[in-house]
Amino acid sequence: MGYPLMWAFLLVLCGITGTFSQGPQRAHNGRSVSRDPAVFYNEDDYEWTTWFNIDHPGGRGDYEQLDAIRFYYRTRVCSSPQALDARTTDWIPARRTGERVHADPALGFWCVNAEQPPGKNCSNYAVRFLCSRDKQPEIHGVWGQWSEWSTCPAQCGQVAVHVRSRTCKTQSRPCNGPTVEGRQCKGPTCPGCDLKCAMGKVNAECNACTCQEHTILGSVRSAGGLPAPGATILLSEKSPKLLTLTDHNGHFRVPGICPDGNTTLLIKMQNHTPQRVIVPLSSEHTTVLNVNLDRAKKLYVQKNPESKARRKGQTAAFCCKIAGSTEPEAYQWFHNGSLLQKSRYHYDETLVLRNLQMDQAGEYYCRASNENGAIKSKPATLTVIGQDEPSCNLKPEAHLIRLPHDCFQNQTNSLYYDIGRCPIGTCTGQLDNGIRCKDSISFCCGVSKMEERQITCQGYQLPTMVVTQCGCKKCVDTKAIVHGRAIAADTGEPMRFGHIYMDGVRVSRTGYRGTFSIQVPTGTERLVLTFIDNMQKFVNTTKVLLFNSKGGAVYHEIKLLRKKPPVTIHSTETNKLELGEIEGEEPMAEIEIPPNAFYKENGEVFVGDVQASVTFLDPRDVSTAAAAQSDLNFVDAEGDTLPLRTYGMFSVDFRDKESSEPLNAGEVKVRLDAAQVKMSEHLKTMKLWSLNPETGLWEEEGQFQMEKKQRGKREERTFLIGNMEIRERRLFNLDVPENRRCYVKVRAFRSERFMSSEQVEGVVMTLINMEPTAGYSSNPRAWGRFDSVITGPNGACLPAFCDEQRADAYSAYIMANLGGEELEAVASAPKLNPNIIGVPQPYLNKLNYRRTDHDDARIKKTAFSINVAKPSPNTAEEANGPIYPFEKLKECEEAPFSAPHFRFSRVEGDRYDYNTVPFNEDDPMSWTEDYLSWWPKPMEYRACYIKVKINSPHELNVRSRNMGGTHPRTVGQLYGIRDIRSIRDMDQSSVSAVCLEFKCSGMLYDQDRVDRTLVKVIPQGSCKRDSVNGMLQEYLVNHLPLAVNNDTNEFTMLAPLDPLGHNYGIYTVTDQDPRTAKEIALGRCFDGTSDGTSRVMKSNEGVALTFTCGDKEVTRQSVFQQLQNSPGRAIAGSTRPVRGNRRQRGDSSAALRNSRRRSTRNPNKQSQTTG
Repeated sequence: MGYPLMWAFLLVLCGITGTFSQGPQRAHNGRSVSRDPAVFYNEDDYEWTTWFNIDHPGGRGDYEQLDAIRFYYRTRVCSSPQALDARTTDWIPARRTGERVHADPALGFWCVNAEQPPGKNCSNYAVRFLCSRDKQPEIHGVWGQWSEWSTCPAQCGQVAVHVRSRTCKTQSRPCNGPTVEGRQCKGPTCPGCDLKCAMGKVNAECNACTCQEHTILGSVRSAGGLPAPGATILLSEKSPKLLTLTDHNGHFRVPGICPDGNTTLLIKMQNHTPQRVIVPLSSEHTTVLNVNLDRAKKLYVQKNPESKARRKGQTAAFCCKIAGSTEPEAYQWFHNGSLLQKSRYHYDETLVLRNLQMDQAGEYYCRASNENGAIKSKPATLTVIGQDEPSCNLKPEAHLIRLPHDCFQNQTNSLYYDIGRCPIGTCTGQLDNGIRCKDSISFCCGVSKMEERQITCQGYQLPTMVVTQCGCKKCVDTKAIVHGRAIAADTGEPMRFGHIYMDGVRVSRTGYRGTFSIQVPTGTERLVLTFIDNMQKFVNTTKVLLFNSKGGAVYHEIKLLRKKPPVTIHSTETNKLELGEIEGEEPMAEIEIPPNAFYKENGEVFVGDVQASVTFLDPRDVSTAAAAQSDLNFVDAEGDTLPLRTYGMFSVDFRDKESSEPLNAGEVKVRLDAAQVKMSEHLKTMKLWSLNPETGLWEEEGQFQMEKKQRGKREERTFLIGNMEIRERRLFNLDVPENRRCYVKVRAFRSERFMSSEQVEGVVMTLINMEPTAGYSSNPRAWGRFDSVITGPNGACLPAFCDEQRADAYSAYIMANLGGEELEAVASAPKLNPNIIGVPQPYLNKLNYRRTDHDDARIKKTAFSINVAKPSPNTAEEANGPIYPFEKLKECEEAPFSAPHFRFSRVEGDRYDYNTVPFNEDDPMSWTEDYLSWWPKPMEYRACYIKVKINSPHELNVRSRNMGGTHPRTVGQLYGIRDIRSIRDMDQSSVSAVCLEFKCSGMLYDQDRVDRTLVKVIPQGSCKRDSVNGMLQEYLVNHLPLAVNNDTNEFTMLAPLDPLGHNYGIYTVTDQDPRTAKEIALGRCFDGTSDGTSRVMKSNEGVALTFTCGDKEVTRQSVFQQLQNSPGRAIAGSTRPVRGNRRQRGDSSAALRNSRRRSTRNPNKQSQTTG
């Protein structure tokens, strides 16, 4: 404290109170020896105040300081107490407790925990003071306030008297005292000090005004309302002057500051936002200030610079928007990793490059910094093109599409046709001369010219549009969407009607089934969402969700941890809560909460029963990885975003048992069992972290120190001890930074053909790093980190921990998910096939590739494990992937298709889609303006399905042929074909049904007039139309023109313009993502309702058409039949078994069971028939 140790004994003898005079003393075990003679006071002249107890013995001890007592009870203690008396709350005098204590009537009473015997803390004390009786009750009248002092008449450097006056406010009683009083004043400061004080006088330094008779008493609370010890109180000036520090209770006392309404104090505390407080205008001798500090927001990137394409000689501007509690103090810009000279480019948050030259192409990023740290933006690419060069490659690249089964091409000896594709990229376009962070119009390389070709099929000509030239076009406007479900990690129970927050604002809520859908705001760089359960079943969960910046929807399944049932603890006792409940294992760590450590949100010490719920995510349980929060990243002092390796996360919830009011806790200890840390080097770098729910980044809370502890008579264990406070943040992490990093190249495909043209974008790839044991041998029982990346046109590069010394130092599991559907990894048993896996030998053996069903065929096939062995620079076969060093991310991202990579594929369903105008539903940017486009308007996708019932003992293929019906530009022209195989009803073996997609009627791309699509529904086989839904037939009759339906083997209609519903057997859904629209519409069609969803086909519900077909099954044409029909011709991809033939093969019960499941996400599945 810095106070002299003083002591006063209190003696009560025969009604006379005695005290030793004040003076410095040494206190030992509650006793003190005074060198001064005793002075006695007469009881008639003095009296005791009431008892005061403003502190509790938690933390450092019990401090009943006079300044703090005056802060709360300003008029109850005299200015100069003569003596002090202290007793415990059990009414035991201080001198009888045996505790080492300190007292001084001028300062107060204090007891320090550290000075007590081992294992013993201070008692809870109350104090009172002995004051003179000269304060008489009010018997006189009441004075009004003094007027302001009159202007001092003194001249420069002279002294004079100025006066002030007051009036008596009571007429019934006279007031005691003078009406007017004067005081000495000084004239203005003579030349040399120009400062003038409206109140008080100029100090000797001539830089401030002082009022010796005025004192400021203050209290500072940190984030969460906890006391803020050690906060600095400064006088806010050009060069702030330190006045004092707050004590352990967060209190401070500053004399001499004038309450003139112009003086500003600056309060600063580590990791908190500085706050300025104006001392209010007052005529009182004491001013009380209460200051609540907020946690400092570290710098974070709100907007990254955007990639641009410019011609030589043009101008480009890059901007980065950085936010935080305090503005960045400095900006730096880098080009290809080299710092640009500020004196040359004169940049701040904006970098302007004029008269561009070819050597200025490359990557640019900014770095911002202030006293709280630094942050770096993501790099933006500048492409500089010569004056006469085309900004896009005019020649399309090859792009193969699969044709219908009856369109075999003799020229290519396959069922594939090259329609061409323009690689999407930024180009220059027609830009104005404005200097902008974001170009007013974005230009992309796209289709410039297309030609219609006629493909010869069996008995008909199939039209298709082929890209013949690329060019620079205006980019297609797209919207990014995230959707999914929030469910319990253990049982899959949905979080019903939970709230979803972004940047502290509620943006959405979950539905009854836990579903959600959110449109990503334009300009979002990092989508951080917090899911809050109103029912308090689940832990509040913050997730960083990936989204496709090019547009479209990405599906996420949010796994939530259940809150642990609360236990009741008492605030005045030491409480220990264990972290980790793996059967047969010791706890990972424990939380120790000392007595009297709980506080209410207003800062008051809480005494009573506490409901404590601590939920621990134990990394020793691999199944918890999906429920981990955020993405385990932090920002270091240089501004780089780096990964963490976790040893466990825990969420805490403390509440008053009676009122359920949330409580905070100060000076909590966390003990981590060092035996649980398998890598010895991690013991030195382990830290405590808390999650920032707004940025999704982890921020350091405290360090760990090593401590050995005796357990039993012989066993000695080592613990890592860390201190922390539980305030407004409730999620914490035991982590170490890890710098051994690599990237793993993975691609996803539409089928097991693994063709470059059949890669799937928008697939969420997830990698889980497994924990190695000491000595770096693989140990798959615990995980340490997870990462997710979305596939693009060239796959994905997943970050992972790796080691170059031993191949098995780190292992990882990799999974793939598309819209809730788990993709299948390539098999590793009974024999590795490097050509199919995508990685050559001997590197494949070194990586120890294993699909999850390698040892047990009953396990799902949706993941694989590898050793993440860092490639050796001296081994040629390891130089090109699939593992890349961390510094070669660009090489990984731009790796050619022929380079080694791992593969996933979708489980093929019995479905085939063909569009005359090609469109990749995974990439909204591939949309082309054309009257024959299946989807006429980007970002407004309308999916339409018709439900058809088949009376037949066999499952049959059903086709929809979609042509222009009423629009003069498209009438009679083909939009596309849809083929799908019916699904047999489990309860009726002779009945099956199909949900068949058709092109919706509506406006075409020019939004000029509607087209009612001419739709033909054609079962493939000997079928006869039995019935048409009555309501559908009535609608078609009432909405002319009416299509001719003379052929009973099929059904023809001009598709309705209205979204009808299950009563008509028509299912229509509009969404901003085509796959989502299809998924919802299919779910309703399977269920036969307009608002439900099902994955089981209900054959008799919501049917539009019914056909009866002959006994002969129409199956897909086999490879051997095609070879017989076309001798000498080989079919591409025919050497591999097709999983789509699973129905009616092998066990019949399994076939029935599988046939009731639907596959909604396989648009390129071929449907083949035999005659």
